[in-house]
Amino acid sequence: MTQFNIALSPLLPWPVLIALAIGATAVIALGLYAGRRGTLVRALGLAMILFALADPSLVREDRTPLKDVVAIVIDESASQKIRERPAQTAAARKAIEAALTTMPNVEARFVTGGASDNDNGGTRLFNALAGALSDVPPDRIGGAIIVTDGVVHDIPASAEAMGFRAPLHAFITGQEGERDRRIELVEAPRFGLVGKPQTISARVHDTANKGEPIELVVRRDGVEISRQRAQAGATIRVEVRIEHGGPNVIELDVAALPDELTALNNKAVITIEGIRDKLRVLLVSGEPHAGERMWRNLLKSDANVNLIHFTILRPPEKQDGTPISELSLIAFPTADLFGRRIKDFDLIIFDRYSNQTILPPLYFENIVRYVRDGGALMIAVGPDYANRDGLFYSALGAIAPARPDGKVIDRPFHARITETGNKHPVTRALPGSAQEPPAWSQWFRQVSTQPVRGVPVMSGADNSPLLVLSREEKGRVGLLLSDQIWLWARGFDNGGPHQELLRRVAHWLMKEPELEEEALRATAKGREITIERQSLKPEAPPVTLTPPSGANQQVALTAGEPGLSRANIKVEELGLYKLSDGTLTALVNVGPENPREFREVVSTLDKLKPLAEASGGTVRRIAAGSAEIVLPRFASMGPSPIYGGSDFIGIKRTGASVITGIGIAPLAIGFLGLLVLLGSIIAGWLWEGRRKAG
Repeated sequence: MTQFNIALSPLLPWPVLIALAIGATAVIALGLYAGRRGTLVRALGLAMILFALADPSLVREDRTPLKDVVAIVIDESASQKIRERPAQTAAARKAIEAALTTMPNVEARFVTGGASDNDNGGTRLFNALAGALSDVPPDRIGGAIIVTDGVVHDIPASAEAMGFRAPLHAFITGQEGERDRRIELVEAPRFGLVGKPQTISARVHDTANKGEPIELVVRRDGVEISRQRAQAGATIRVEVRIEHGGPNVIELDVAALPDELTALNNKAVITIEGIRDKLRVLLVSGEPHAGERMWRNLLKSDANVNLIHFTILRPPEKQDGTPISELSLIAFPTADLFGRRIKDFDLIIFDRYSNQTILPPLYFENIVRYVRDGGALMIAVGPDYANRDGLFYSALGAIAPARPDGKVIDRPFHARITETGNKHPVTRALPGSAQEPPAWSQWFRQVSTQPVRGVPVMSGADNSPLLVLSREEKGRVGLLLSDQIWLWARGFDNGGPHQELLRRVAHWLMKEPELEEEALRATAKGREITIERQSLKPEAPPVTLTPPSGANQQVALTAGEPGLSRANIKVEELGLYKLSDGTLTALVNVGPENPREFREVVSTLDKLKPLAEASGGTVRRIAAGSAEIVLPRFASMGPSPIYGGSDFIGIKRTGASVITGIGIAPLAIGFLGLLVLLGSIIAGWLWEGRRKAG
């Protein structure tokens, strides 16, 4: 394609040329007014002088047409994977590609979009559109086509904000009249006190509900705890009790309808971190000994512990008439602490207490019930445990983890972690245990026993159990068979990790999740799930992973440090995943708790229509059946305010081209020609003057 243009390269500045042209016009006008002969000849000469001063050239441009660029954005967001939409999208892409191939000088650029930088950004298609056209000048863009369900979250405020002046067309997948029911979280706490209720506010939306009540099911850690009735669109308040420390996974679920678009948004998931308030600990000391104050100092050093400590030296039956002001000891409030208020305590500790009728048998029976109902009991014993006065021969013997054999070992020994203890989270990797002998001081006394329940996690002299942990129905019991842990506390021979050990024991007794010896855990970071199986068993079985869509997947775990097996797996779906190894289950939520992508899944024309019409484009549904589509014909159009009709869409032809060659032919001959021309005019004036003189 060749184009010709006139180019001017004036020899004088334009203001000077304009002034000369005005002067020449005035001279010619005066000449014509005076009727002088030769005025027209002078006018022609002056015009030729001005023409020469403008120095015109004929410019020839050889141009090659450029293709008009059309960007096609294919929405691959999660909502586009519902029902027939993937098939419609694939068919639309194929048809668009075929239609644009038949149009001359059109370059089609297909790009996928929909996923945002974070899982709660929703569907973002215009970022993908801008990226596809980032290297294209605006005057080469012939249009843009978006294949989507219409729910887009980064729509520009105006057509000008798109950065080009060409039509935007939207092809909407899905069917008209779709129905969907979903749960919207209005307000949800992130933390809660263990044992206290927390309130969650939510709304149930139903696009076709006519006022019928909707049943809302509430689950905690996979177990149903309540059902409530809700009205569509109304805010409902759900109270949930926080049962334990660590993550409490709360599910709000409404039943799926037979004609519903998807059930993926029928469930909302909230993870509430359980935090314990002040721990209420009852410490009962018996016979005074060198380590008596160790327990008190340890517990009082923790600001989160509310400690009640009694040393029992005065039997409850000793109620004489001695005035209170003269008493050096007070009566132990056994009826109150071991009766009415026993369930108020998170942990009860007996430190070298022997059964010497100070506490009636009824109170020991109360303690047994307290443990079996879910309480925590720690027994730290001395030589008295080996005698008939020991606690094993009270009602507590029914839950004590080890039976004394009547012997007390009095010689130096190192406490060691047992093979089972190496797998148990209470004693695994205890500081100083990695070397032999362990890097802590020796003890010098231990009660010899035989375990009757639970697991020994530490052993002492003659490989006899030293620390035994036991589950008793809903509660737990710990038994320390030496009264010399105070040597570690006082730093004897470099001491030992008494604080870490006793802290772990106390937390295990109070059921802290991170110290469970049999546990299945899962955490999510982005789209990756980390699975961890804590077990005292030799091998961990494979885990069944169930995503929100319900397609099960088997995941094999790899053994790591003792007692722990792990696996990492990448997932695509957002929502609640369930894990099970046949014995234990765990729940983990991938992505935000109320994903923006699934807040609206019903396909719509309304969101993109204002922008498309402002650009001259169109928005239309393409579904003709479940997977069948009908596309309009594609037409080439010049600049127009509207690029589409009922049965066609227009692609703007920009006429853009690139120069491949250029030629310049001067129409004047520069200063030399100007002198010749000026000389000829002067010569003509002189000749005319002589004629008049003759």
